[in-house]
Amino acid sequence: MEDMKPSVATSGGTDADAVEARFNALCKNGLSLDEKACSNAMKLFKETKHLLTSNVSSIGSGTLEEAERFWFSFVLYSLKQLSEKVGENTQQESDESGFSFCQILRATKLNIVDFFKELPQFVVKAGPVLRNMYGEDWETRLEGKEMQANFVYLSLLSNSYKRAFWELFLTSDANIDKQQNATSSPDYISECHRFGWLLFLALRVHAFSRFKDLVTCANGFVSILAILIIHVPVRFRNFKINDSPHFVKKGDKGVVDLLASLCNMYDASEDDLRKTMETANKLIEDILKKKPCPAAECKTETLENIDTDSLIYFEGLMEEKSLSSSLNILEKDYDDAICNKGDLDERVFVNDEDSLLGLGSFSGGAMNVTGIKRKFDSVASPTKSISSPLSPQRPPASHANGVLGPPNAKMAATPVSAAMTTAKWLRSVICPLPSKPSAELQRFLSSCDKDVTNDVICRAHIILEAIFPRNQVCSVTGSLQSVNLMDNIWMEQRRLEALKLYYRVLEAMCTAEAQILHAPNLTSLLTNERFHRCMLACSAELVLATHKTATMLFPTVLERTGITAFDLSKVIESFIRHEESLPRELRRHLNSLEERLLESMVWDKEPMPPLDAIATHVNFGSTPPVPSLQKHETSTGNAGSLISGQNGDVRSPMRPCTELRSVLVERNAFTSPVKDRLLALNNLKKAPLQSAFASPTRPNPGGGGETCAETGISIFFGKINKLAAVRINGMVERLQLSQQIRESVYSLFQKILNQRTSLFFNRHIDQIILCCFYVVAKIFQLRLTFKEIICNYRKQPQCKPQVFQSVFVDRSSARRNGRTGQDNVDIIAFYNEIFVPSIKPLLGELGSAGTTTRTSRVAEANNSNDGTCPGSPKVSPFPSLPDMSPKKVSATHNVYVSPLRTSKKKLNLGLCLLID
Repeated sequence: MEDMKPSVATSGGTDADAVEARFNALCKNGLSLDEKACSNAMKLFKETKHLLTSNVSSIGSGTLEEAERFWFSFVLYSLKQLSEKVGENTQQESDESGFSFCQILRATKLNIVDFFKELPQFVVKAGPVLRNMYGEDWETRLEGKEMQANFVYLSLLSNSYKRAFWELFLTSDANIDKQQNATSSPDYISECHRFGWLLFLALRVHAFSRFKDLVTCANGFVSILAILIIHVPVRFRNFKINDSPHFVKKGDKGVVDLLASLCNMYDASEDDLRKTMETANKLIEDILKKKPCPAAECKTETLENIDTDSLIYFEGLMEEKSLSSSLNILEKDYDDAICNKGDLDERVFVNDEDSLLGLGSFSGGAMNVTGIKRKFDSVASPTKSISSPLSPQRPPASHANGVLGPPNAKMAATPVSAAMTTAKWLRSVICPLPSKPSAELQRFLSSCDKDVTNDVICRAHIILEAIFPRNQVCSVTGSLQSVNLMDNIWMEQRRLEALKLYYRVLEAMCTAEAQILHAPNLTSLLTNERFHRCMLACSAELVLATHKTATMLFPTVLERTGITAFDLSKVIESFIRHEESLPRELRRHLNSLEERLLESMVWDKEPMPPLDAIATHVNFGSTPPVPSLQKHETSTGNAGSLISGQNGDVRSPMRPCTELRSVLVERNAFTSPVKDRLLALNNLKKAPLQSAFASPTRPNPGGGGETCAETGISIFFGKINKLAAVRINGMVERLQLSQQIRESVYSLFQKILNQRTSLFFNRHIDQIILCCFYVVAKIFQLRLTFKEIICNYRKQPQCKPQVFQSVFVDRSSARRNGRTGQDNVDIIAFYNEIFVPSIKPLLGELGSAGTTTRTSRVAEANNSNDGTCPGSPKVSPFPSLPDMSPKKVSATHNVYVSPLRTSKKKLNLGLCLLID
C-alpha cells in the first residue's frame, strides 16, 4: 500500500511457538494458573492467534510487544468472564486459580483505560471464535461495556468524593504545625479518607441493587460525607459548621440541618439520603460491631451547632487508635464479597495505583457519561467529557476544585452534579404525576374509531415490564434474596418513572397533533403499535440516562421492546419538542443518541415481535389477558426499508439494492436534532406525526402532493446529509483544505447516499466520508495520504478506532481476492476492494470547480444494482453551517487559525484511484 498497510508479522521474532511460549509463561508464572486453567487459556489463545499476527499494527502503538500484551489480556479476560458457571458459583475454572481482572492488567503491564480503549477491536475480530466456543450470548456474558461503564462512573464518583473530602478535611501545612500530634495528622486524615471509600464500597456491595446507578451511588457518597462530618474530630475540619456558606439549611432549633444542607449542595433527595444513612449506620453496626447511639443523647464537639434529630452517633468510630482495625475489617469484608467475581477491584481508586488506573482518556464512542456527547456506546475521559463541534459549550466551573463552589452553596458543574440535577427534575416534575392517563389524554384515546385506552395501558405495562423485568430468582428458603428484592424495588421505581413520562409526553403530542389536523380523532397514530413502543422506549431510555446505570446501556431498550434504531430515530426530535421541561443534559443525551443512530445503527433491520410474545416472555403474571390490539397501518422498521422491500417484508439489510424503485415503507417527519444548532440549516418539510408511521402510499397529511414515502426518504436522507456535512466540515478544517474540496467531498457523499445506498449497510457513515476524502484528494492531485486522513480523524470528537480498523465487507455475491463470505477488514482494504469499484461511475460529475449541483447525467449507474431512490434529495451545495472558526491550535498558547481557501485545481479523472 501507499501509506497505511495492515501489518502481518513475519519476522523471526514472531514465531508462533515463541508467542505461545510467552503466553504460557504469563499464565503459569505471572498469574500462577493451574494446569486446567492454563490449558483452557491456551486453547482460546490458539484459536485467536492468527488474528493477533494479522492485526499487530492496529493494536495499541502498533509494536509487536505491546500488541501481544493487549491480546494476552483480552484472552485472559474473556476466559475469566466466559468460563462455564456451575450452580451459584461464578467462573469455576478461572476462579479456582483466583486471578482477577486487576491481576491480569498487572501481569500484562496495562492500565484500565488502555485496556478498554482496545477491547472493542478484539470483540469484533475474535467475535466468531468466542461465539463458537462459548455460545451465542458470549457478548452479553463478557460484560465489557458494562465493566467499562462501571469504571467510568466509579472514576467520576471517586473524583467527586476526593474533592469533597479534601475540601472538608484537608488541613494546610501551616495549621498542622500549630496542632498537637501534628506528625500523625496527615496519616490519620488519609486513613479517614480511605475509611470513607471502603464504607462506600460496603454500601455498594451489601445495600445497593446490582444496577448501582450513578445517582444512587452519589447519594451513597454524600451519606458517607455526613458520617465523616459527624465523627471526624473538629480540629481536622476545614470549615466552621456555624459560619459556612455551604451548611445553610437550619432545623427547628435554629442550628444546621446537616442532611438538608448536603442535599442542597449536591441536589440529592433528602428522603433517599436519610434512607441511605440508615443503611450505612446498620452496616457500621453489623460489620464494625459499633454500638449506635441517638446523636441527641451524645455530648461531643463534632455535634455542636448541628440539629441532631434523627442522626446516629457511634462512640469511638473515628478514634485514631481503632481506625486501623476498622480499615482491616472493611478490607476483609470487601475481599470476601468479591473473591469469586471477576469484577474490578474498586479499591484501586484510593490505592493511588496510577499505573493501573491510567492517566489517559477514552477515545470517543463507547458510552456517554455526562449526557453531553458520547463518544458512548464511547467513552469520554473518566474525568472529563467530550463534545462535538455542534455541542453547546459548557460554562466554566465556578470553583477551581469543582466541588464546594462559591458562597451560593452549590456544587460546581461536574458529571456527577449534572446527573444529580437531572435526577432532581425526574423526582420533582415527573414522579408526582399519576401513573395512569390523565383526563385529557383519555379524551384523545376514547375519541378514536374505537376506545383504545385499555390497549394503551396494557401495552405500556407489558413493554415496561420487558424493559425493567422483575427478578424472580429465589433463595433456598423460597423467599427472594435481599439483593433480588433491591433489584425489584429499583426496577419498579424505574417502571413508574418511565410510565409517567410516557403518558405526559403522549398527551402533549396528541394535543399538538390535534391542532395540526384540526380534529381530535387520532386513530392512525394512537393505534399504531410501533409508535407506542418507540415512545415507551424513549421514555425508558431517558429514565436510564437520568440514573446512569452501568448494566442497562443503550441499545437495551431497543432489544427489549422489539423496535429498531430507525424506529426510535423517528420520535426523538418530537419527544424533545413536546417535553419543554426536559433538562439540558437529557436533551443532549437524546441529541447525541440520534447522532449515534444516524451514523451507523439505522441500517440494521429486525422483525418486530408481537406484543403477546413479549408478554409471554416476561411472564406478565396477574395482568388481565392482553387485548387484541388493532393492527392498523404498520411497517418495517429500518433504513433499509427506505430502499428495499415491501411493508412487512423482513430482509437482510445486506441484500443488494435491486428494488430501489419500490415504495418507501417508513417516513420520518422531522428535522434532525443531531445538535440544536442544526435546526437552522435547512427548512425541511414538516408533517403531522402520524404520517411518520403511516402506510407508504398514503398521501402526506401535510399536503404538497407527496406520499408519505416520498416525504420520508427526502427527510431521512436530509438528516444523514446534515450529519455528514458537520463531520466533513470538521475534517476540512482540521486538514486545512479548500472549500472546493469540501464541496466535492460533500457532493460525492450525497451521490453515494442517493445512488449507492447499499454501501451504508452495516457500516458507519464516517467510513464512507473518509473514503470520499481520499478519492477526492486523488482526483484533485492533492498530496494527502490515507494515513494523514486517519491521523486527523483520530482527533475528531466522535472518533472510534474500530471505524477505520474494522469495516464490514460481504463477499457472498462475488469472489474477491480468492475469499468469500462476510468479513471485517481495515478501511484501506474496503476502499480498494469495495468502495472504488462501486463509486467510479459517479465521479464524472465532480465538475472542475468542485461545486456539483447537476444530477441528470450518471449513465454508468444504470448498469448497477443501485439507482437513485425515488423521492431522494437532489445533490445540493454544501449547507450553511454555524461558524466554527477560528480554531485554537495550541494547547499552551492562544494561537487560532481559520482555514484558507487554496487555489482551484483542475480535475483529472485519469488518475489511479486505488491505494498501491
